[in-house]
Amino acid sequence: MAADASATTLITRYRPRGVMATISWLFVILVVLLLIKELTVSPSQFFQVTLIGFTLGCVYALVALGYTLVYGIIELINFAHGDVFMLGGMLAITFGTSFFNLHQGQGFAIVPIVFAVLVLSMVACGAINATIELVAYRPLRNAPRLAPLLTAIGMSFIIEDIGLAWKGPNYVSAPDVFPHSNVFSIGGVTYAWNHLLVVLITLPVLLGLTYLVQKTRQGKAMRATAQDMDASAIMGINVNRTISFTFLIAGALAGAAGTLYALWATTVRFDQGFQLGLISFTAAVFGGIGNLPGAVLGAILIGLIQSWNEGLPWHMPGSDWTEAIVFSILILILVFRPEGLLGERTPEGG
Repeated sequence: MAADASATTLITRYRPRGVMATISWLFVILVVLLLIKELTVSPSQFFQVTLIGFTLGCVYALVALGYTLVYGIIELINFAHGDVFMLGGMLAITFGTSFFNLHQGQGFAIVPIVFAVLVLSMVACGAINATIELVAYRPLRNAPRLAPLLTAIGMSFIIEDIGLAWKGPNYVSAPDVFPHSNVFSIGGVTYAWNHLLVVLITLPVLLGLTYLVQKTRQGKAMRATAQDMDASAIMGINVNRTISFTFLIAGALAGAAGTLYALWATTVRFDQGFQLGLISFTAAVFGGIGNLPGAVLGAILIGLIQSWNEGLPWHMPGSDWTEAIVFSILILILVFRPEGLLGERTPEGG
């Protein structure tokens, strides 16, 4: 009788997972067929929209990596991270225009200026994020998980209000300094320098982060702390310093993303970080929260999905539908594959 009951329990537990997997694969196949149809009808438009989506996904990737770094080490969803990104964009505009007199038409002189603005924004946002960890999260290290989660939401609103008080409710404009000339134009498919520069700046940052986490002494300390804080402390790792360093790096990534977004989109508003932060968090969950390559993959896919929906002929009217689609994907991922595309499935406790 016990064996029958156990078998019944296993069947009940695993059958829905098989049905859900079948439904999700049917959905994926339907989407792929729809994309193939669009590719055959208008190849040039399809590739044009895809390139734009890839560029947007690179910006999302920088923000998503910040989410996944923090979650991977202390299992906290840092909802304030998107608002640090917003501050990064505003700081970049302030540094560029007020300190370096950045403006359109400077030619190659913008290269060192943009690099300086990027570094300054990364340093400032890294310091802000590390300060948030020190003041708001560290005192709640041993508190129930709900406490730091609510604190993260509170910090998000505080930073948003700081942006509102600093720059006001309207969009803040950045000088359009990235060149718009085409890198290439093949068969009606064009790719402009203002898109390529975002990718060229993003990729070294992503590769540098991967090297930091995988190859350096500090990266090993981060990975050890993520696995077991107590054991890491016993082995001589300064856990508090390691966590602060992780927040510093995550904030620097948000600053880099904010700078690129501000100079690419040329506008930033005080509430923009909340929306884009949620999309980037969705990308991190999509790829596998806590997994660096997964965060990048999820961000690229989200960028492509957004671009395909808004740029292909079959798109739903209004950009608000894009958000509905993105967050529907989040729900589906949480239901069908909660570990994400590249995340590892952890066994449930007995």
